[in-house]
Amino acid sequence: MSETGPAKISKFQAWILASRPKTLLAAFMPVIVGTAIAISDGAFNFLAALDALVCSLLIQIGTNFSNDLFDYLAGTDAPGRVGPKRALAEGWLSVREMKTGIALTFGVTFLLGLYLVHLGGWVILVVGVLSILAGLAYTAGPLPLAYNGLGDLFAFVFFGLVGTIGTYYVQALRITPVVIWSSIPVGALVTNILIVNNYRDIEEDKRNGKKTLAVILGRKLSRLQFILLTAVSFLTPFVIYFFYRNNYFVFLPLLSLPLGIKLIKMLYTLEGEALNKTLELTAKLSGIFGLLFALGLLL
Repeated sequence: MSETGPAKISKFQAWILASRPKTLLAAFMPVIVGTAIAISDGAFNFLAALDALVCSLLIQIGTNFSNDLFDYLAGTDAPGRVGPKRALAEGWLSVREMKTGIALTFGVTFLLGLYLVHLGGWVILVVGVLSILAGLAYTAGPLPLAYNGLGDLFAFVFFGLVGTIGTYYVQALRITPVVIWSSIPVGALVTNILIVNNYRDIEEDKRNGKKTLAVILGRKLSRLQFILLTAVSFLTPFVIYFFYRNNYFVFLPLLSLPLGIKLIKMLYTLEGEALNKTLELTAKLSGIFGLLFALGLLL
């Protein structure tokens, strides 16, 4: 163990915490759902699915590293924040170390993604480069997405539509209505994680000049946004059932509906640090729904 901050913590632990393990479900779900549809369509490619999963995880981790770095440099992260501790703000890692970590993470992502480009062509190259750039632009550049109300759109597009459809495409080399519809609840529930995070931090973000969509909309409309995305997620299986796959197994995600209702109640009754539990359960809902959805599509 080496002392790198106020508390003793090893470099390995620091990097693990900086990667924000609890957020990584957002990277798993689009790949799992996209692969489940590929399997059901007889187009499964193990190496492509595995590569897509690793690249998705690395993009999420690289985005988290970038978020840690640029929030710290902008002065919007400080010890005593309401949310989980951040590596740079706590002194666990240096700015130089984090910059190196970001470069390595996105560099490895690009190299691994070349196999997917080999399978899917130049479209996958464009998508991959845009995904990496979006991960960096989340809190960096002249128009940081997270600081200008665009973070939610980023999460929905890249961890929902792009992740799910892209995973299917590199295996099947085509796009179907089922995979397009299936990407919607994946993106919606991942976006809900961000909504809760930003809803919790509204006052802190206002003080720091960070204009998240929650800051722009306010508490009432942010709660309605959460409800809308939750409702869309649970209605999507009905669309797939009535128009594309007449199979009752697509309704398996409805087993997680009680948790969705519980989260809405929590959002209306809790504030501040108490919302950290809501955030954790929102991530779990994304994972549970995604696994049940994938299973239903397989069966």
